Amino acid sequence: MATYAIGDVQGCYDALARLLEHLNFDTARDRLWFCGDLVNRGGHSLEVLRMVRSLDAQSVVVLGNHDLSLLAISERKEADQRRANVDLARVLMAADRDDLMTWLRHRPLLHIDRELGFAMVHAGLAPRWTLNIAKARASEVERKLQGEDYRKLLKHMFGDRPSVWSKNLNGIDRLRAIINVMTRLRFCDVRGRMDFNAKGAPGTQQPGLYPWFEVPGHAPRDLPIVCGHWSTLGLFQGLGIHAIDTGAVWGGKLTALELGPEPRIHAVQCEARLGPRERGGD
Repeated sequence: MATYAIGDVQGCYDALARLLEHLNFDTARDRLWFCGDLVNRGGHSLEVLRMVRSLDAQSVVVLGNHDLSLLAISERKEADQRRANVDLARVLMAADRDDLMTWLRHRPLLHIDRELGFAMVHAGLAPRWTLNIAKARASEVERKLQGEDYRKLLKHMFGDRPSVWSKNLNGIDRLRAIINVMTRLRFCDVRGRMDFNAKGAPGTQQPGLYPWFEVPGHAPRDLPIVCGHWSTLGLFQGLGIHAIDTGAVWGGKLTALELGPEPRIHAVQCEARLGPRERGGD
């Protein structure tokens, strides 16, 4: 039995299928962790959602910012939905879109498996968050997202403010801050103030900003953390972090991390589906 964590798929169905074939993935014995951003830009988001949902009993999916964006668009007027890019519009106009959106909306923001010895989040954690604190914060959002009043959260969750987490935050600001940390964070300062404009590789940021996992004096993390979201960071393994967004949708690779005492990397090359543009965008 093996467990594989897979980086940002972003609608790259062919690459995902080839990666699972490369892994000799067996639904009877193996498990998959998806670190978020199943959808957008790759051309086959609908097929990716259908495949991953069909593997629900064998997989764990945490939500990424693109997944949340799709959920938000799905609650807008039909005319607005039709203005989404072609890849997302195919999902929104599909006969099974409601079932897919309900399934997606019930995915967590954070997954912790202490028996296996790993945690997974799409983007990152605030500097002062232990995993136990992060789990409590994620649960706040998950209860709202999976509850009867989820539409209000989807309507108001976007925005760069507040840009720093505080336990004194309330209401939608509190939920938005949690979502921004877990699905959008790359760089922040020592207080945890996030810079959403800094999307390049480490070393390109302004003075006073740090990759979220390198902030001086951050809270101890008692498990290694698998994450994605940061294609310009690329494959990074160190400091208790396994970052596995290797830019599949940008013509890079789709990466799987075999979880265990000695994690191993598996990857397949992807064909670029997009024209040249700066990588690392939200």
